[in-house]
Amino acid sequence: MNIRIPKRYQKWLLLPVALWLVWQFVTQQDGATQSVQGGAGQQTTAATPSAAPVGGHTPASAFAARLSKVQMQGEGRVIKTLPDDNEGSRHQRFILKQADGHTVLVAHNIDLAPRLEGLKKGDTVGFYGVYEYNERGGVIHWTHHDPRGRHIDGWLEYRGKRYQ
Repeated sequence: MNIRIPKRYQKWLLLPVALWLVWQFVTQQDGATQSVQGGAGQQTTAATPSAAPVGGHTPASAFAARLSKVQMQGEGRVIKTLPDDNEGSRHQRFILKQADGHTVLVAHNIDLAPRLEGLKKGDTVGFYGVYEYNERGGVIHWTHHDPRGRHIDGWLEYRGKRYQ
């Protein structure tokens, strides 16, 4: 059986193919970012993270634009430690104040990564994770490895150690 598609409709068939190719390019770029983050489950000695934001965003710029699901890197000073969130997956929580004055909540999954023991007000913590917008300044999460390998591994750096 030979199906003949009129010429006037052939150009419309290219649209889904073009969209698929763009999607493949975008997702490949995310994969390239993942490859430089190191292996899952490691806890190693590391230097303080670069001050340059990944993807051009900081928590302050993502907050101003009301963005979510933004992979980023940064650091800040702990201004408050909060009780663990024990509903569902357990999360260690604390608020970081960055050099630009913006504050962000960090929710670090302690079912998948080690707790930052001894964390206190005034300590510096580096992070690589996903920013989610909220009206209070935003949340950084995915600061751990993904045991299923479907998400970019995140991390926290504290006192010369990387926690993921």
